Amino acid sequence: YKAMKVYNEITLSNRNFEFWGSAKENAESLTNGQLDTVEAILEDLYPEGISATQLNDIFRFDFDQIQEWLGIEPEE
Repeated sequence: YKAMKVYNEITLSNRNFEFWGSAKENAESLTNGQLDTVEAILEDLYPEGISATQLNDIFRFDFDQIQEWLGIEPEE
């Protein structure tokens, strides 16, 4: 049995991606402009695209990196 991968194009600032867990709170803490910036960076880093789980995990586990890209001091 071979599973098929399905990738959807999304725009983070349109908030049409359903984050889950703590990634949802992290994404909701950003403005549309900040989400546009993160989206552009991720497009450069992953030109072939990423899965929904990868995107969610970046917002969950690597949010300090996202804040660094945006010039935001991470909360202690």
